[in-house]
Amino acid sequence: MIKSIILVGLGGALGSILRYVVGLGIKQLVATSFPIATFIINIIGCLIIGLLYGISEKNNLGNSDLNYLLIIGFCGGFTTFSTFANENFNLIQQQNFITPLFYISSSIIIGILAVRLGYKIII
Repeated sequence: MIKSIILVGLGGALGSILRYVVGLGIKQLVATSFPIATFIINIIGCLIIGLLYGISEKNNLGNSDLNYLLIIGFCGGFTTFSTFANENFNLIQQQNFITPLFYISSSIIIGILAVRLGYKIII
């Protein structure tokens, strides 16, 4: 149990650091009011978790240390769903209803498709 907690924490820390660095890079490249950095990070995270889940299933890894480190820890730290929710809340508070509608629907649809793509690449 302690080992699993440490692995999740380590993976989460690495994922969070990478999310921060990637987010900064995207914001420097693209100037827009649309929360593009969070959107791209969430889609990449969905693809990564699909790939990792496919690898885990294909190799019967179950509750392995690698799953704790990468799927639960890293992907949990890298993806930014809480930021996603907060950004949409702020857009709605500003009476901007079209952008969050597009952001929410495209994130969910493309995110699910990215998980499927990652999974299909492995399986």
